[in-house]
Amino acid sequence: MRAMNIAATGMQAQQLNVEVISNNLANMNTTAFKRQRAEFQDLLYQNLERTGSASSDAGTVVTSGIQIGLGVRTGSVYRVMEQGNLQQTNSPYDLAIEGRGFFQIQMPSGEFAYTRAGSFQLSPTGQIVTSEGFVVSPGITIPQDSTSVSINEQGVVQVTLAGQTAPQQIGQFELASFFNEAGLQALGDNKFQETAASGAPTAATPGSSGLGSITQNFLETSNVNAVTEITSLITAQRAYEMNSKVISTADEMLSTTSTIK
Repeated sequence: MRAMNIAATGMQAQQLNVEVISNNLANMNTTAFKRQRAEFQDLLYQNLERTGSASSDAGTVVTSGIQIGLGVRTGSVYRVMEQGNLQQTNSPYDLAIEGRGFFQIQMPSGEFAYTRAGSFQLSPTGQIVTSEGFVVSPGITIPQDSTSVSINEQGVVQVTLAGQTAPQQIGQFELASFFNEAGLQALGDNKFQETAASGAPTAATPGSSGLGSITQNFLETSNVNAVTEITSLITAQRAYEMNSKVISTADEMLSTTSTIK
C-alpha cells in the first residue's frame, strides 16, 4: 500500500520543518540572525496510464492519464536575508548595517568570514575585534589616549585624542556584498562563509555600490517574527498529525483486508 510510504515522507518533511522553525525561535534574540524557511518538492510520479498515449487504433489519445505521487522531499532550507530592526545600545563599538552588506572578519586561518553582527570590542592592543578576538577588516587600531570614538555612516573612524579638540581619522570600514546572499554557508557564531553559490565578495565603502550604511551605538536584531513562526509551527504540527492519521487509516485498511475470509 503506497499510502503508508507517502505519509511517512510527509511526516519526515514536517519534522524537518519543525526543526527549522524551532531554530528560528531559539535565535529570536541572536544579534543579526537571519531566519530560515524550509521548502519542499513533490517526489517522482508513478505512471499507471501515461498521458498522451494511444487509446485506440483510430488515433485517439489518453487525455489525462493516471499518475500516482510518491510523496514529498525537502528541496532546500532557504535563508531569508531581510533587514532586522535596530536596537540602541549606546556602546561606541556596536555597529549596525542598514541595507546590504557584511562586515569582514579575518579568521586565524587567514581566510575571511562575514557577519552582520556588529557587536565589536577592543583587543589588548586596541584593535577593533569580535567577541572571539578576531580582527575586523581592515584592522583599525584605536589609540590608547583617545577620549572619544566616532564612526559615521560611511564607516569612517575618527578619534579625539587627549589634549586635542579636532578629531583625527584613523581608518574606514569596508563592507562586502554577494550576488546571492542566501548562498552563503553559515558557520555559527553569527558568521558566514563564501561558497560557489554565493559568488565572490565585492568590497566597497558603506553607502556606495548599493551597500548599506553603518549606524554607531546600535545593533541589528534578529528578523524572526514570533507570531509568524508560531503560526507556521501550528501548521506544521497539524500536517504531521494528518500524515500520521493516513498511516493509521492505511493500517486499518490492511487489517480489514487480512481478515477477509
